[in-house]
Amino acid sequence: MNWKPWLYGLVSGTISAVAGAVLLVIVVPEKFSFADLSTLLRVVFAFGLVGAANYLKQSPLPPKP
Repeated sequence: MNWKPWLYGLVSGTISAVAGAVLLVIVVPEKFSFADLSTLLRVVFAFGLVGAANYLKQSPLPPKP
């Protein structure tokens, strides 16, 4: 079984979600800023989890051989 394409998709989906979180910081700087690092990291982590969950919903774990 080839896990490489599945892992690639999972990582790319997570990176895409993290990019969305960075965009949120740019669009709403009064709520989220790079100065408040703990809030920013929580938002990035939450977006990353959502991205990974969406990918897992679309492409579940490959079955065992």
